[in-house]
Amino acid sequence: MLYWLGAILEDSWGPFRLLTSHFFLGGIGFVVCGLFSLFLLPRLAFKYCPRDRGRAHAVESNAAQGKPTGTGIVFVPIFLAVQLFVLPLNFEIFGILALTLVACIFGFLDDKANDAWGEYIKGGIDLVIGVVAAILLSNLNPVEIWFPLTKYSMTLDPIFYIPLAVVWIWTSINATNCSDGVDGLSGTLSGIAFLSLGALLYFVVGNAAMAKYLLVPNYADGAAYGILAISMVGTLAGYLWHNAHPSILMMGDAGSRAIGFLLGVLVLKCGNPFLSVIVAGVLMINGGTGLVKVALLRFFKISIFKSIRFPIHDHVRKNMNWSTPQVLVRFSLVQMTLTMVLMVLVLKLR
Repeated sequence: MLYWLGAILEDSWGPFRLLTSHFFLGGIGFVVCGLFSLFLLPRLAFKYCPRDRGRAHAVESNAAQGKPTGTGIVFVPIFLAVQLFVLPLNFEIFGILALTLVACIFGFLDDKANDAWGEYIKGGIDLVIGVVAAILLSNLNPVEIWFPLTKYSMTLDPIFYIPLAVVWIWTSINATNCSDGVDGLSGTLSGIAFLSLGALLYFVVGNAAMAKYLLVPNYADGAAYGILAISMVGTLAGYLWHNAHPSILMMGDAGSRAIGFLLGVLVLKCGNPFLSVIVAGVLMINGGTGLVKVALLRFFKISIFKSIRFPIHDHVRKNMNWSTPQVLVRFSLVQMTLTMVLMVLVLKLR
């Protein structure tokens, strides 16, 4: 809304041009999402969100009991409402925002249920969301993607792109969800990922001159998705204020599933699926390896990593005696180091 308002009014008063700046709109999104999340979360979460009942076999699960959970049902709608004002909307972006809300609502219903939904039900819902998102992102047209360490790109037909996009979105949703178990961990790692993706979308693939210089494809809507990413960083900052150890509230599936969905979408919008390792490698390994172990055991009766607990954050707390702050700081340091080193290699060694 603000973007179109600026385009209409810029001729009447020059400063209105700021409203057509994606950088400026991203800053507004960051600040407004952060402030609303900061002040509304405790007021609404303690009143309307269910209380955590603990999880069997989880490390220190008793510490979470009684805290409001599913608070994503508060901060995700805040994030989405702000996007309606700061984003230059089109059908694709509006559809992605709607699917984010769908992921949040189904996650909240699971948080609220007396008996947690089965894995197949949740996996099926994630699959449907992934299919619809992949169709929106491709618009049933060929999609150009690029690879690290080479200047070449390739165009994937929708028949190949859509299944690959669905697998990535589904994995991102569930890996992020599995990583939500330590105060501040999932939110912090996701915030690092969104900040990195926002920079890539705005400064690299969304900037024609920079994309040409770095030999990567230019995507016309990259900067718009960059606004979305930076707004989510602000939203998570407001949430983490209350989720810092010892937390007083938790995002639950309502938050983690919506965040995981957006992470998957934004990696795909950057045009390079390998970026998932760069911007969210620790998040994916922490939660994703557990998914692999369960899948191999359940469907192929193959047991691996017998001596490792999953998610890995439970292993280092139980078997290596790391405290919750140590898990958060060390995992975050590893992710930031990976992001800074690998980002330079991927963008410059081509």
